[in-house]
Amino acid sequence: MATPTRTVARTTRATGPRHAPPPRLRTPRRQRHSLARPRRSVPLTLLTGLVVLYTLVPLLWLVISATKSQEGLADSFGLWFGGDFALWDNISATFTYNDGVFTRWLLNTLLYVVLGAGGATVLAVLGGYALAKFDFPGKRVVFAVVIGAVAVPGTALAVPTFLMFGEMGLTNTPWAVIIPSLISPFGLYLMWVFATEAIPAELMEAARVDGAGELRTFFQVCLPLLAPGMVTVLLFTMVQTWNNYFLPLIMIKDPDWYPLTLGLNSWNAQASTAGGQPVFHLVITGSLITILPLIAAFLLLQKFWQSGLSAGSVKE
Repeated sequence: MATPTRTVARTTRATGPRHAPPPRLRTPRRQRHSLARPRRSVPLTLLTGLVVLYTLVPLLWLVISATKSQEGLADSFGLWFGGDFALWDNISATFTYNDGVFTRWLLNTLLYVVLGAGGATVLAVLGGYALAKFDFPGKRVVFAVVIGAVAVPGTALAVPTFLMFGEMGLTNTPWAVIIPSLISPFGLYLMWVFATEAIPAELMEAARVDGAGELRTFFQVCLPLLAPGMVTVLLFTMVQTWNNYFLPLIMIKDPDWYPLTLGLNSWNAQASTAGGQPVFHLVITGSLITILPLIAAFLLLQKFWQSGLSAGSVKE
């Protein structure tokens, strides 16, 4: 007959020691409330407000000033409307002044953006994809060259570029602006980083196993995954080309090939030339028209742009 001690020992060995479940830790009510609603920082709120004012006040001044005539600009407060509302007259005069040269400048800028920024985006996508997904001799050297090119400002290369294009006879032509715009080291580096994180190597191997070639793998499998990065690079290169001033200044002397930046500057300089007619109301209205396409592009492509910037920020 088994003793009670032996019975307890057998039961303990068979079932194992029983432990009470650990007590559940309850989050204090104050801590749960602080996690749901983060505390507000007064200095950070004030700093954000200053940044917003710094960003919006010049835009507000531009919109308000575009509604004034040449005389109203001098007779009224800068951040408030004048007695006359001349916005539509200013827009009409901007497009008709000097035989409608503003329209020519706008088309020139669109040409530089489509060929320059569009071409830079295509080259950045192709180069970034190749550098991210293929191994070849000299890859580290290419990486060092790209990083060095990002660190070099464009103004430092303007004079050598002018001398080189002068030897080729391409100055004072649209190609003198388009060809340098095709090179975007920052866009190449951004696509390199994006392609590394956005395209799994297993997905490419699966496409190759299914019989897809490299071109088909790139266009049908990888390119859709690179769309957010492409939009991000396109926005950066488009803004850079649209606002480019120094390169066209040294490359182009013919006003018929001016972009909007040079054209509006020439209108602004009329007031300081002998016998020149001041047209500050047209300069302001033209500046407002100039930034509208950029604002529209950012609003339409904002979703893709944000997802492209956040790629690679979290490592799984």
